[in-house]
Amino acid sequence: MMDTLTPILLFLAGVALRLGIPLLLTALVVIALRRLDARWQKEAELERSLLVKDEAPCWKEQGLSVDEINAKAAESGKPCWQTHRLSNGYLREACLECEIFLTAPVPEPKPVVSHA
Repeated sequence: MMDTLTPILLFLAGVALRLGIPLLLTALVVIALRRLDARWQKEAELERSLLVKDEAPCWKEQGLSVDEINAKAAESGKPCWQTHRLSNGYLREACLECEIFLTAPVPEPKPVVSHA
């Protein structure tokens, strides 16, 4: 009886090691990745909330006249649509239809001097 029990126990131990260790390692990796994903989700939510808070109000929406807007642009050295970009660098939708943006002069490219 002992002669047949030992090989059976060895076989079962081998199968448990062969299947159990990879399954245990896979479960540990899954747990670690879920925690990492949860942390990344929290960071992304925080970043999204900060993007909305960084938007500056439009000078036109503040009730400034065209002359006041031009004066503010001269002070800052940038036109209003450059100053009031969204935090991700995109223009606001309202700026695309604003007469100040539409009537602004198009900058001319500077000639490139190349040395041959």
